[in-house]
Amino acid sequence: MSDHDPASTHPAIDQALADLVEGEKAWAGLSLGHRRQLLDRVRDLTVQHAAEWVAAAVQIKGLDPDSPLVGEEWISGPYSVATAATTLSASLEKLESGTSPLADAAFGTAPGGRTTVRALPMSVFDRLLLSGFSADVWLQPGVDRATAQREAGLAQLDPTRTQGVGVVLGAGNITSIAPLDTLYELFAHNRVVALKLNPIMDRMLPVFEKVLEPFIAIGAVRILTGGADVGTYLTRHRLVDHVHMTGSALTHDAIVFGTGEEGARRKAAGEPVLDKGMTSELGGVSPTIVLPGAWSRADIEFQAEHIATQRLHNGGYNCIASQVVVLSSRWPQRDEFVAALRAAVDRAPARPAYYPGSDDRVASATQSYPKAERLGERGGRVLVSGLQPDEFAPLLQTEYFGPVLGVIELPHEGEQFATRAAEVVNEQFVGTLGVNIIAEPGTIDSMGTRFDALLESLRYGTIAVNAWTGVGYLTPAATWGAFPGHTLSDVQSGIGVVHNALLIDRPERTVVRGPFRPSPRSLLHREWSISPKPPWFVTNRTAAGTGRRLTEFAGKPSWTRLPAIFASALRG
Repeated sequence: MSDHDPASTHPAIDQALADLVEGEKAWAGLSLGHRRQLLDRVRDLTVQHAAEWVAAAVQIKGLDPDSPLVGEEWISGPYSVATAATTLSASLEKLESGTSPLADAAFGTAPGGRTTVRALPMSVFDRLLLSGFSADVWLQPGVDRATAQREAGLAQLDPTRTQGVGVVLGAGNITSIAPLDTLYELFAHNRVVALKLNPIMDRMLPVFEKVLEPFIAIGAVRILTGGADVGTYLTRHRLVDHVHMTGSALTHDAIVFGTGEEGARRKAAGEPVLDKGMTSELGGVSPTIVLPGAWSRADIEFQAEHIATQRLHNGGYNCIASQVVVLSSRWPQRDEFVAALRAAVDRAPARPAYYPGSDDRVASATQSYPKAERLGERGGRVLVSGLQPDEFAPLLQTEYFGPVLGVIELPHEGEQFATRAAEVVNEQFVGTLGVNIIAEPGTIDSMGTRFDALLESLRYGTIAVNAWTGVGYLTPAATWGAFPGHTLSDVQSGIGVVHNALLIDRPERTVVRGPFRPSPRSLLHREWSISPKPPWFVTNRTAAGTGRRLTEFAGKPSWTRLPAIFASALRG
């Protein structure tokens, strides 16, 4: 039953794929209403088993169960899946009634004649729980409002037309990635799914089986475990029509072209060994550009914690973790800010280096930069600063995937710095998944339309202004993936998008915005946001309780649940 192994060394996988071939027929016969009911059931099961989900994640990552860091597992785990299922269900409900998922969407415009779709906020609850945050999906040039509304729905515009069996190779870092990618294959592409877990996530198997049971029961999903040999067997199996993965570009190239000298030759020649479609989300080296301005001491300390979070959330094992801060060497507050950043990285809560190879990657950074500072408990974090331009390269071209943060400086100021910083991150950094920009609102206002032009110039799949690009990941209606245009031979941060619960066709990027200051300082400076320190900050003292309450709310939104959420968030 396999192209490369007629004798079959993996009969359980053969059986799972045979089940999916039959399950595809059942899936094709389900109405949009029935599919929506399955999604609603997945949301309910996610919340029902959320505590078990988080407990498994805590064991995987070696966290203290009483640590506020457990909040990361609530918010980036069951909360993310519950909100995605709800938003997808709403899109199907509109399709079922004969309207577009974008029928009631808020549209806008962006530079270059682009059309935008509001992805956050989408409800009064969004406006309250994420006050001051917004997200807009920029459509590719030439896609107007009417076209976007007509084409939204993707494969669910004709649910009877299925697209075979897809393999999803799950990630080993964030627990929601595998189930979210599975939902996207099912609904955006109308493919049944063989989900293969990363071995790091094997403890999640019992939870995922419970949460995805509605799709497993009808034969639309099968969950598999195993090492690289299982992944290879799956991706080359004759019953598999498509592969989606989250991971590294090296793993992607091994799947597409093979390994060793023969794999390198095939890649150079553009001769893939993989004979089916491939999409991917692969990370890269993500930058944070800090525009110079006049900041208070409180601003400096808050934004230093913000960047420390961008790097150290989940221990630094995020595809979207910020790795390099881009500063102006002529910013009068440059020294004060770097000192605050050093302190924030140093005092962030300690946690185990659970992801395989982390210590080796950190050691590699210190070998490349012998003057780097070792920070945190046991010196497990690295801060690289004081570099000359000819020393930038390893930092910009190597995704360390761990607690390594670098600072580079450009000898420009004002708008010239903004322009040059955009050129550097576009041309010298590997990857296009996400970029962060931090700027005092007065600085943005002074730039006017030139700030919008700056956003347009950045070739990244998610751009976050005074927010972390991770907020884009958490926004179910937003798109998540690399900037369009990569190829199998030069894949960078991947090909295609996921999440996208509005089922938007031809997206280009998502732009997230947040408040520069937390409440109440935001209100004192006329930023109309009541959001305190966000619960995803690594320094948030009540993140675990807030994350649990948010997950419960995602399962059953209610006005009566809001006071407890606000009270917990304010104590953070």
